[in-house]
Amino acid sequence: MSRRFEEIDWQQTPMGEISLRRRLEPSLLVDVYEVKLGEEFLMSSLFTVAEVELARLGLAAVGEGGGDDESLDVVVGGLGLGYTAVAALEDARVRSLTVVEALGPVISWHERQLLPDTASLTVDPRTTLLEGDFFALARQGQGFGDAPALLHAVLLDVDHTPHHVLHPSHADLYTRDGLSRLAATLHPGGVFALWSDDPPEDAFTALLSEVFADVAAHEVSFANPLTGGTSSNSVYVATTAVERQTTG
Repeated sequence: MSRRFEEIDWQQTPMGEISLRRRLEPSLLVDVYEVKLGEEFLMSSLFTVAEVELARLGLAAVGEGGGDDESLDVVVGGLGLGYTAVAALEDARVRSLTVVEALGPVISWHERQLLPDTASLTVDPRTTLLEGDFFALARQGQGFGDAPALLHAVLLDVDHTPHHVLHPSHADLYTRDGLSRLAATLHPGGVFALWSDDPPEDAFTALLSEVFADVAAHEVSFANPLTGGTSSNSVYVATTAVERQTTG
């Protein structure tokens, strides 16, 4: 049986102290991996359903005009424990996956294979881990590293919600101008999908609808073994218009 608690890594970053911890969850007798930024819990391997659904719902919505023979180029904003990225790679249509992560220590955890559930991520030849600020790259509009200039899907899981951001510099993405810049990086029929810790918000869904052709807000429920009940997160899926060919 594993030790009850282990701090696997701890490093100072521009956003504060970040740590990767493993603990034995006594109610389930399973190892749980957790990430803390300062004193704030960011993520846990105990609750990954919505992170996986971010990839599945997002890629399922890619329109006919968004893919060349069903081959998809995808960017994931936020690496974390890697569940969204690994779920994206399970879609056989994915040709390239670029994961943008602002914190070098998080990338190093995956490069050192410290997370057994998502160890396949770094050995998949379709994967590129890019250390960078997703929000700054989106703002500049010059692409995400070596990823293609036009993408079929952008899957984002960094902030708690569109209004509860980890850093003030993230906030402008969740405006009409910011979303319009992001939409411009997508193929026709391409998808922007966003994870949120809060229930779907009508105001943000309406804002997405000002920029994208189709918008859906999904509430993803999952069993919470710590409370004995259920919890939920949200996944917003916004699709750009599909260009229609005219005949004459």
